[in-house]
This record gives sequence, structure tokens and C-alpha cells, in this order.
Amino acid sequence: MSDPASHPRPGSRGRLLTGAVWITLLIGLWLWGREITEGHGSSVTPTTGDVAAAGRPVPAPLPPARPPLPAAEPRTLTIKAAGVDAPVEPRGLNPAGAVDPPPYDRAGTVGWYRRGPQPGTPGAAVLVGHVDTDNAPAVFYDLGSLKPGDTVAVGRADGSTADFTVEDVSVFTKERFDAAKAYGPRDGKRAELRLITCGGDFDRARRSYSANIVVSAYLTGTGRG
Repeated sequence: MSDPASHPRPGSRGRLLTGAVWITLLIGLWLWGREITEGHGSSVTPTTGDVAAAGRPVPAPLPPARPPLPAAEPRTLTIKAAGVDAPVEPRGLNPAGAVDPPPYDRAGTVGWYRRGPQPGTPGAAVLVGHVDTDNAPAVFYDLGSLKPGDTVAVGRADGSTADFTVEDVSVFTKERFDAAKAYGPRDGKRAELRLITCGGDFDRARRSYSANIVVSAYLTGTGRG
């Protein structure tokens, strides 16, 4: 895996994951898509089990995509509609080959898969987070409440803000998790974003969630932090 201090430049593998790197990512994300459902489970009912979030009608035409930005690491994530205002840290894969989210003692932190695109650059950048802990909601507790047209802002290391618009919210069960569909870029020329957490029903006996929530968004604006 790459050193966290080394990042792809525009035009390199950071533009699109291809070949062995892309295959490795899909396998790792598929494993994570199954593994992340083995969550803690809190005493509160997670709203990310909102299966109705998938396929909700779009209230208004979505804005056009903006051309991608130069490379810069993500630093913060803000989603007003889901009550998220969180730091972002680079993450790799764990020994099992799954994406390694931040530990539970940093459940308010979002993890960015550092071998993938940086948010704002071409391709689909992947951000992951916990839905809850043993006793409290975590950073992506309300992720499933998002709907098309909601906005997501990523603060970047160069001082810019990459503004994304949600285009859909999908629910993938453990048995039918499709890594290519969930994480593959829909348009390689766009800057896209995937936000992932646990969803569906929590089985207290197995301490496992039944599904994953995947929010897909694309770059529609930029500004300064």
C-alpha cells in the first residue's frame, strides 16, 4: 500500500483506479462492505436502516457537474442535512484486506481510502465512517436520511472546498453487496464521492447489521475554506 505522505498527481493513477490497483480496491471494499456490518450496535435505533432512502424522487433537477479540481487531500467533511461536521483522516486496508475505518475511540472521524482518488479529482473518492458505538451514535448515524439534491462539502488541504451534490442513496444487503456497482465511477471524467456506513436492521444476537448505506455524489462547485 502507498505511503500516506505520497499522493497521485492529476493524470496518474489518482485519476482512475485501473488494473491491479482497481481490482485490489474492489476486493478490499467488498470485504469491508461485509465486515463493516459486524458493528457494535447502540441502544438507539440507527436511521441508516431507512431503505426508503433508495430511489426517492428527485425534487428538482440536479445541477450540472463541475470540472474536477487539482489534487489535494481531504481534511474535513460537512453535511448539514445529516448533522456531520467532522475531521477526515487517510486510511488504508487492514490485514484482512478490508478498508480500515477509524477506530471506535474516534467514532466522530471519517476515513478516506488513501489509495483511491482524492475528493474533487476524477474518479470516485471513498469516505467511510461508523454508524454508532456501544452507547452512542457515530459520525454517519444519519447518513441514510440524505436525499438527492442534498449537499456535501469536503475541506481540502490546499484551502479549497469541494462541493458535491447527492444524486442517490442506495442500500446493499450483505448477501447482494456489489462492489463494482457501489464504488465504481459512473463517469470517469467526473469527480465523484461515495459515503459508506452500516445500514439495514441490527441483529443483536449476531451483533451485525444487515446492509450498507452507500451515498453517491458528484462535484458541482468549489470555494475557499
